[in-house]
Amino acid sequence: MGRMAPRYFTPEEANAALDELRPLAEEMVERRQALVTAQERRASLGAQVVTNGGDLTPSDFAEADEELEQAATDLARIVERIQSEGVLVKDLDRGLLDFPALREGEEILLCWQLGEDTIQFWHGLEEGFAGRKPLSDLEL
Repeated sequence: MGRMAPRYFTPEEANAALDELRPLAEEMVERRQALVTAQERRASLGAQVVTNGGDLTPSDFAEADEELEQAATDLARIVERIQSEGVLVKDLDRGLLDFPALREGEEILLCWQLGEDTIQFWHGLEEGFAGRKPLSDLEL
């Protein structure tokens, strides 16, 4: 599958898209937490077997594996939905999304994370979250 041409957002378009994406981002963060929990549970089952010779049945593992797989599948599906809108998922734990945009012909990223009302920051492609600058600086 070839890479689709990136979709570029104006800040207005990105904020409009957020209405739809915010609940997805919330769900993504929740699913990510569920996945981490499932991973920890699965790991502690493995540790139990080592320490107590295992009062665990194969179904304990099957259940934990299934939960893990389900959580991973759910998470992947949400990430895919967000990305299908042309938005980049940057951090699953924080619900951090980047919206490609153009500034004087150069690609930049409008940056939003869960908890922020609107898109207020941007950064260059190489800069990442740490290089966020206020959108008010931006002449698009």
